[in-house]
Amino acid sequence: MQHQSKLPNVGTTIFTVMSALAKEHNAINLSQGFPNYPSSQKLNDLVSNAMNNGYNQYAPMAGNLDLRLAISNKYQLLYKSTYHPEKDITVTAGATQAIYTIISAFVRHGDEVIIFKPAYDCYQPAIEVNGGKTIPIQLSAPNYKVDWEGVASKISSKTKMIVINTPHNPSGTIWTKHDMLQLQKLTKDTNIIVLSDEVYEHIIFDGEHHQSVCLFDDLKQRSFITASFGKTFHNTGWKIGYCCAPEYLMKEFRKVHQFNVFSVNHPAQKGIADYMQDAETYLGLNDFFQQKRDLFLNLISESRFKFQPSQGTYFQVLDYSEITDEHDVDFAKRLTKKFKIASIPLSVFNENGKDDKVLRFCFAKTNETLVKAADVLKLI
Repeated sequence: MQHQSKLPNVGTTIFTVMSALAKEHNAINLSQGFPNYPSSQKLNDLVSNAMNNGYNQYAPMAGNLDLRLAISNKYQLLYKSTYHPEKDITVTAGATQAIYTIISAFVRHGDEVIIFKPAYDCYQPAIEVNGGKTIPIQLSAPNYKVDWEGVASKISSKTKMIVINTPHNPSGTIWTKHDMLQLQKLTKDTNIIVLSDEVYEHIIFDGEHHQSVCLFDDLKQRSFITASFGKTFHNTGWKIGYCCAPEYLMKEFRKVHQFNVFSVNHPAQKGIADYMQDAETYLGLNDFFQQKRDLFLNLISESRFKFQPSQGTYFQVLDYSEITDEHDVDFAKRLTKKFKIASIPLSVFNENGKDDKVLRFCFAKTNETLVKAADVLKLI
């Protein structure tokens, strides 16, 4: 039998390629975005306690209510913003599932969805498999600033959704209050939905503050926020995330969610809910990761790589233009094979493979690993 692919241009992700290469060549893996240290023992114990106390059957479709209450309390604490735990919050199997479900619930054949590139690689396939058309807006290294006049020129009567991501993966940049106000201005009095990927909201540096869509009244009324406990609590393999939105949007989300996932890991939800009773479990992440960023950058300061310090996320982009003219994919593979250190080339996230001669390195690693990696990078 032969069938025409709905995603003919989608192959193996660069994360799988580079991690497999790292394993094959016994390289230090700073490519994929996951920590190489364990999650909190207290959190692990709370999840085990939940298993031992009967939280082993289906959670409510929208998520364990204790967890939804904890999420609601977090938004009130951090942003003075209200999301009703029963009507406006749904727990998901990671942020990627939330993103896919949002797009599936609203994007129809021929609808246009604006994304900003370099873009995390789950956005465009979700749009296209649902019959939508991706409208890319290319951002340029090293600052990755948004040209809002350019965005305005891309909005049309077919624009169904705009997908944003701050702090931004893969560039490590953040959107400012000005950016959010411009987005609010452009979408005001339209039917455009904003999908705000905020999985790194708790990892932002140098005294800056995360500009969530929930801080802007008109934006909040048209927006979904997607978030990830895996990124926040160092356990990406648990695949627990959530999304928030006004009730009229969340009703449509749950119509799809109940049939492609229904509910997610119940004891993990209960354990996370109990863990979040202490707000320091997430409020301390900025300092924790800034120490790692600063250590990594101090260690490579004498290398030939150029950089602007990451503003958020646990990724650092390094410019290698003074080292070689190689295409970034080729250079990333050579680094892995010859120098035993794996990274991610950014061209794979750009429109038409735009090559800015930069690589992304993950610093969510033990200090020992970062020291070893820096020793390699200084030799290149």
